[in-house]
Parts: sequence; C-alpha cells; structure tokens
Amino acid sequence: MPVPSTSNLNLWKKQLGHVPDSVWQQGEIETLILADNNLSELSTQIGLLQRLRTLDLGHNQLTCLPDEIGDLPQLTDFLYLHDNRLTSLPRSFASLTRLRYLNISENAFEVFPECVSSMSSLLELRMTDNRLQSLPESMGQLSRLRELHLRNNRLATLPNSIGAMQELRQIDLRGNPLTELPSAIATLPRLEKLDLRWVTTLELPVWIADLEARECSVYI
Repeated sequence: MPVPSTSNLNLWKKQLGHVPDSVWQQGEIETLILADNNLSELSTQIGLLQRLRTLDLGHNQLTCLPDEIGDLPQLTDFLYLHDNRLTSLPRSFASLTRLRYLNISENAFEVFPECVSSMSSLLELRMTDNRLQSLPESMGQLSRLRELHLRNNRLATLPNSIGAMQELRQIDLRGNPLTELPSAIATLPRLEKLDLRWVTTLELPVWIADLEARECSVYI
C-alpha cells in the first residue's frame, strides 16, 4: 500500500499484518501509529526514524522488539506497547533516558524489565495486567515519575526505594495480593492518590491515616 509522506503517520487499524517498507524510508516521521494491525514482528529498520518522538505499537501480537528502538534519540514523548505478548524488553531501551511516557500494560511480564529503571525522565509508567511478582530497588531511580500504575499484577509489596520517587502523585495497586506496604509511601510529599481497591490480603498500616490527614485520597 502507498504511504503518504508526513511527519505524523497514523496507520491505526489498517489490518497491515506487516509494516510497509516505504514507512521506514520516511526519516521525517515524528509520530508513528501502528496500533491494532496484527503485527507479530517489527523490522530493525525502525532505527532509521531518527526524528521519531511518539511510537504506538499497542494492540498487536508482538513477542519481542528490535534493539533499534533503543537507538532513537528523539523518542521523548510516548511509547505505547500495551496489549501485546511481550515478556521482556531489549537492554538497549535503557538508552531512552528522555522518554516521558511508557505503557507496557496487558503483556506477559513476570520479571520487571531492568532497563525501565534507567528511563530517568519518565513521568508516567503503566504496567497494569501483567504477572509481576516483585519490583527492584532500582525503580527508585525514576525520581521524576508522577504516576505509577500497577493494577492486576501479583505484587506482595513494593521496594523501599519508592521513597526516593518524590514527585509521585498517583499509585494504582488495585487487584494485587499485597501483604505489606513500605512506610516510605507515607513520606512522599506530593502523593494525591493511593488506590488499594480489590486488595483483600492487606492489613492497612497505621500511616494510612497520616496520608488522609494531608488530603491524599486513599481508595480501599
């Protein structure tokens, strides 16, 4: 299929099956939407899109991603990878230190991808509906993060390093088998919302009252 030359290319739900080679020849593309196209693989030629700022690969059938995505220096705005079949991310993703939004929800992650901890500019991280059983202390490096979405995983607790994430406004922990929470959460100065709905295994810590006293909304 012919693809028009543009800086914003929207190929959402075109039933492509694979991405036309002509897409990779358009080095001026800044926004590329490939969501909902039954994609099972992605060409390494994506590394040619050196101006890319936003990439949407959601609602596909991807089981892995090319290292070359980590070599896109302008990928700063949004990276949507939700609703695929991913179990890991390439180590090269650690180079995406300017990316502000990452969505890896609705995949098959059992282990937190360590490369995410290096994405130091992230403001919002969505990892809902996976199989994560724990999170590493390295997550504390995400010091600019404002929203952390972890709904429907298998988490029993969170790392103590969450106390280093001083910009956090929202933490969504719905539907996890939590048995304890680190008291460091109570020290987060900008926390506005802590969502614990559908959690039936947790005895609420006494510091929850302190959060509510400073008008943080706690949903239980």
